[in-house]
Amino acid sequence: MIYKYSEYMHWAKTEARARFNLATSGVGPFPLAELPVDCGRLEVNGDNAYGYAPLKEAIARKSGVDTDSVVTAAGTSFANYLAMAALVSQGDEVLIEHPAYALLVDAAQYIGAVAKRFARREENGYALDPAEVRRALTPKTRLIAVTNLHNPSGALAGQAELAEVADLAQSAGAYLLVDEVYLDAVYDDPPRSAFHLGRNVVVTSSLTKVYGLSGLRCGWILAQPELAQAMWRLNDLFAAGAVHPGELLSVAAFEHLDTPRERARRVVEADRAQLGRFLDEQSAVSAARTRFGTTAFLRLRQGDADGFLDRLRSRHETSLVPGRFFGMPGHMRIGMGVNHEMFAEGLRRLGLALEGTGAAAS
Repeated sequence: MIYKYSEYMHWAKTEARARFNLATSGVGPFPLAELPVDCGRLEVNGDNAYGYAPLKEAIARKSGVDTDSVVTAAGTSFANYLAMAALVSQGDEVLIEHPAYALLVDAAQYIGAVAKRFARREENGYALDPAEVRRALTPKTRLIAVTNLHNPSGALAGQAELAEVADLAQSAGAYLLVDEVYLDAVYDDPPRSAFHLGRNVVVTSSLTKVYGLSGLRCGWILAQPELAQAMWRLNDLFAAGAVHPGELLSVAAFEHLDTPRERARRVVEADRAQLGRFLDEQSAVSAARTRFGTTAFLRLRQGDADGFLDRLRSRHETSLVPGRFFGMPGHMRIGMGVNHEMFAEGLRRLGLALEGTGAAAS
């Protein structure tokens, strides 16, 4: 038997935790006690054969789409897998950004697609460059996959660039998949969903990374109605229905989304300011400075990043995500938005560890 799995998720579940955990990907958990909901009205079962109607309506209102374009899913990662499984077949080419969130690549390969890559370059701030997509596009390309905000760097792709990539996909008879799970971390005047850029654009998101509501597993896909219906039918292979208490709590969350978002925003912005000061003072690491999101991507100027991160965890009780999981072994991803005091102390310990690399600030 051939076992297929995600090395990154196994690492995240078994090795990422530390006293000072900077290996997070989203904000801290939002407590149920602070969500205005009457738990006495929860029910175990409900009418949710192809989605719970009030939840689909809440997602549709938020996204500015019709309900028949909404497919609910258990978090963004499963939404990405379900979307890919509906869009590509074994042997098809999927063109994925590099660096990329590991599960995008893992999902494409699990389906049996050929994962090709196009560059989001560090020297350009990890910007989405349609010229890089054009160079990598082939007649066999059936899907282009990007994240916005970019995971791991937090770079924001502009609407013009996304529209051009959507047009490139259209020219090849392909779809564009945009994972927007971090997009609401553009706190002031967040851009419109890329779903509105063309009929060949499919979008995924959830209430996980920006809202601290990961336990609800409230994810979704936005797709044209015929394609959405195909995704619902494909999901029959995996789930007869969703967990209804989670759907009810998700509907309640949508009625008060500003509450968890603003709570997390204060921590994210304090952490980002702290990281900026840290990078100003450190020459042992560099990073493309981005304005948004809960993650940043640091490059270790000298030495072995994996060995450095092992020592950081064992000697300083601090963890970051190894860049190898994004195809960038000399890098490491740092997470913001959980607890500012923990983050500040973790950065201090990171600085202490960097003093031993031979490239610390002079």
